[in-house]
Amino acid sequence: MKIKNFFNWMCVLAVGFSAVACSDDDDAPVVDSEVSKVALPRHRMFILNEGKKDYNNAGIGFYAPDNNMESIDDIFYLQNDMHLGDTAQDMIEEDGKIYVAVYRSNYLARLNGACVEEARISFAGDTELGGGIRYIAAEDGYVYASFYGSMVAKINAQTMQVEAKLRTPGANLEGVAIVGDNLYVSNAYTMTSEDGKTKYIYHNDVFVIDLNTFTLKETLSVVENPNDMTEEDDKVFVISNGNYKNVGYSFQMIDPANNNEVTDLAVASKMCAGNDKVYLVYSDTDWSTYITTNTFFSYDIKTGRVINESFLKNAPAELSSSSIYMMAVDDENGDIYIGVSDYSRNGDMYRFRKDGTFVEKFDCGGLNPRTAVFVD
Repeated sequence: MKIKNFFNWMCVLAVGFSAVACSDDDDAPVVDSEVSKVALPRHRMFILNEGKKDYNNAGIGFYAPDNNMESIDDIFYLQNDMHLGDTAQDMIEEDGKIYVAVYRSNYLARLNGACVEEARISFAGDTELGGGIRYIAAEDGYVYASFYGSMVAKINAQTMQVEAKLRTPGANLEGVAIVGDNLYVSNAYTMTSEDGKTKYIYHNDVFVIDLNTFTLKETLSVVENPNDMTEEDDKVFVISNGNYKNVGYSFQMIDPANNNEVTDLAVASKMCAGNDKVYLVYSDTDWSTYITTNTFFSYDIKTGRVINESFLKNAPAELSSSSIYMMAVDDENGDIYIGVSDYSRNGDMYRFRKDGTFVEKFDCGGLNPRTAVFVD
């Protein structure tokens, strides 16, 4: 992912200016009233690249889904003259703002729709939140964040200040999702040390937190080591990683309308949701050969049916054995994006139409694509 004809797109804007275009061409990139060093199209995709631990090389790549602008490797660095930090973890869009959680640097940033940082809050000096921020979700003017070390924080999205903290009975908390007045939080594992060796104790809890009182409402039992979590059609979907021995991956659904009933649906290792479906992949690696086999399938939320046929058409052959790092759905047109990594070079992104037709492959602009958001 490279900037092409960069100076043709450069525009320096001030807050409050009306929409500006760098060309008279109707298809030329435009920026609304946001501060930005570069003009961007209306429809934008931002890719959060995790980077490599201790290398301070996390970043955000930019891609134009309408193909009306060249990609930018690290638009965060371009816009802010600084690196994102060490080990990016999660990114969401809410009310035109982008929120980014950077785990090892341990902070939450709010960006405008052009990836210009507006504010941030660091948790590095907080004795309760010092374990590191993990996943985030937003609702009614607040960002809710899970942390390693059992904590959940309620952060005012406008002031970027912590207004409440909740210590759960858990340990290392992971994925979060919101349905109605409830926040769902995964409790993954506890890490201990015995005789100089690291030991993992895997948990099987999902905590349900009442957002009105910010108190623990109930604890649900799922398969061991719950991690990824997403919401679609007022259902919560969870992928548990198991214990890497005799308990494997599991794709589960929590139904808030049915007393938070938990249903084990399939075996999957990554997911994304959109178009009233959950798109899934199970990556099975033969550790004697290090060859991975990816099986793509989906879950139809409306019919409650697992569709075992692949949702992809004419996919490039290499995708069947690549290391799948993320999947995302463009909520504007339903396109599906699948990000892969070889852990040493920039990741690749594969784009498919809503009907599964392959569109193109492109560079993510950084190492280990973690997630993506779409801004209109």
